[in-house]
Amino acid sequence: MNSFSPCLSLLREYVFPSGCASCGNTLTGKEEAWYGLCKECMPRFEIEEGPRCASCGRPLISEQGDCLPCREREGFAFDKALVLWPYRGRYQKILKAYKFNQFLALGNFFTLKMVQALSYFQLKETSWVPVPPRPGKIRSQGWDQVDYLAKRLELTQAQRLSRCLVRLPSKSQKKLDRAGRRLNLLGRILCKKPPPERVVLFDDVLTTGSTLDVSAAALKAQGAKEVYALALFYD
Repeated sequence: MNSFSPCLSLLREYVFPSGCASCGNTLTGKEEAWYGLCKECMPRFEIEEGPRCASCGRPLISEQGDCLPCREREGFAFDKALVLWPYRGRYQKILKAYKFNQFLALGNFFTLKMVQALSYFQLKETSWVPVPPRPGKIRSQGWDQVDYLAKRLELTQAQRLSRCLVRLPSKSQKKLDRAGRRLNLLGRILCKKPPPERVVLFDDVLTTGSTLDVSAAALKAQGAKEVYALALFYD
């Protein structure tokens, strides 16, 4: 069931209670129902502070500049990247709730954090470009988790959106290594119309960065000057 306003979200929660996506406690206010998280859990999902890898945007522990995996690769087509949370523990729990159980209220929370993350790129406004879904996914499954975020960015965050990327059929990425993932997507993600000059390209999970890399290359090939990459989770 979709949520169009905090008031309707609270009504939905009253009629069809889902509870907090993180701890399961009852959602009692409009803000809690709108975001799918209770007030006790929301502060636990603030964007991590501290140094980040200059290439992929993951937090750095002891390294400086680039993380170790990024030092072993040639680089990315995007100019700068940021990933918000690790895909483990409580973070993994809320992504699974959103992605596999269609806990749609979390889409409002994720897009709020995405817009807040613009400050990392020193941007006040931009055009957003979603990573395109696999061919036929929305038709067969009824939705795509990244496409839904794109809709919420437009509807609830008043953000500009460009759906300029398309994805051609390819193998599943899940069992492929870093080199195989990139090779699998080369020539399979295309920019179907001129993109904005400056964009934030986004996906839900960054693993090797291949999807965002190939997508950024497609955008730049068609005229984008600056491409920033944003992912909710890193694996």
